[in-house]
Amino acid sequence: MRQVFFDTETTGIKPPDHRVIEIGCVEVINRKLTGNHFHAYINPQREVDEGAFRVHGLGYDQLKDKPLFEEVADEFIAFVDGAEILAHNAPFDVGFLNSEFKHIHKTLKLEELGKITDTLKIARQLRPRQRNSLDALCQFYGVENSHRKLHGALLDAELLANMYLKMTAGQHHLELKSTLASETHALKQNSQATDSRKSKIIVKPSTDELSKMTEVDALWDI
Repeated sequence: MRQVFFDTETTGIKPPDHRVIEIGCVEVINRKLTGNHFHAYINPQREVDEGAFRVHGLGYDQLKDKPLFEEVADEFIAFVDGAEILAHNAPFDVGFLNSEFKHIHKTLKLEELGKITDTLKIARQLRPRQRNSLDALCQFYGVENSHRKLHGALLDAELLANMYLKMTAGQHHLELKSTLASETHALKQNSQATDSRKSKIIVKPSTDELSKMTEVDALWDI
């Protein structure tokens, strides 16, 4: 199973007025980080709001020489296409990326590229009435994040992947047990069917039949 964990940083909180300035994605296959990733800083063609700057520390002066979204869009699409796409508070990130697609006149939505999974929603189901920010979840599940001083899309995507794998480890073990139980049952059924095919009923001839067989054998000896 291929999964892509992703995060975005933006100039503010409301598209389309605000724009994406950073995208980070990491790939997980069969619950293992592969080391493959996609990362891009993007020129938003506008200033960054002060509140957003305090979160990620990226100002327009640092971004004005970066590529436009349309220059990185196809590479991003190719990276996530066909995978399960996971983000923390997914509606926020998905909404921004769909707005960017619309801005460059692409008739495409992220939901068309793969199943969208919101890890925040899962965390709230597992930990109701608890703080479920990425930092809080990393602390709870023992994922090292002391190097996270500011938000960064690629760093946050990798932290999210590691946290999710720990958060869902129990569920994965249950799925494995269920799969193994099903396979064991199937093997047992096949074994029983094979044994039944191997079973033979031995019918012994009567004394009269043996006598007739002896007479026939004697004829062949002549």
